[in-house]
Amino acid sequence: MKTRNSALQQWVILCLVSVVLFMTGCSPNNVKIDNGLQKYFDQYKVTGTFGLYDNGTGQFTIYNLARFKDSAYLPASTFKIVNALIGIETGRIVNEKMVFPWDGHIRTFPNGDTAKEWNRDLTVEEAFHVSAVPVFQEIARRIGKDTMQHWLDSLKYGTRLIKTSVDHFWLDNSLKITPDEEMGLVKKLYFNQLPFQKRSQDIVKKMMLQENNANYRLSYKSGSGYLENGKALGWMVGWIEENRHPYFFVLNIEAPHETNLSPLRLDMLKAILKEQDFFEGKR
Repeated sequence: MKTRNSALQQWVILCLVSVVLFMTGCSPNNVKIDNGLQKYFDQYKVTGTFGLYDNGTGQFTIYNLARFKDSAYLPASTFKIVNALIGIETGRIVNEKMVFPWDGHIRTFPNGDTAKEWNRDLTVEEAFHVSAVPVFQEIARRIGKDTMQHWLDSLKYGTRLIKTSVDHFWLDNSLKITPDEEMGLVKKLYFNQLPFQKRSQDIVKKMMLQENNANYRLSYKSGSGYLENGKALGWMVGWIEENRHPYFFVLNIEAPHETNLSPLRLDMLKAILKEQDFFEGKR
């Protein structure tokens, strides 16, 4: 009886994931729990979750289901996706080539390294690629708290909370979002299904494109921050296209405070995607 109940509970969970996330129908065949991916988390000495959605087949592959659907975290620089969309939509950003002059302040990263790529004049596109926090803080200030709150509510973005200043709330654990909500956001962005003009969404998608070759197109936004307990948090959210077919992914990891997740998160994402047979143009 205990085994039967356990199987039933697992079936119900899989059904809920399928319905809530992708509305693809309540079938456990839509979701694959891949515990084999734990080796990558062990290899890179992190904990976390990974999700991959094949839009063509409706297949969802996930590692650590509970963290993926139930645990919320600060979005950190993945919020630049939304910040940019709102900025463009409201006219605070003219286009991706708009220049934000450097204010002359030398900024450093938490490890003490100088943020060389931030300490100069930057276009919005450049600031997005180097994840320049000061530029997007200025964009948020120009948007304003009331307008920002309106769009968070319209998007139903995470907890929708701006508990602190409008230029810091996505960095200090005021605002939180689950990995499955992050995936839902980028999936809607890809198909122009967010409540923004097509132009706004197209500009942001263009900025998210990081690698483009004959075999694949890889688009993502990374993010790094610190949890309330002091641990380092890392994000990779986006999609990979092969043969014009999109697959959406979210990688969410945490590690001890002193861990530099910046190079690690991309290496880990690519290792997982390679195991899933990406990068060869055969998907």
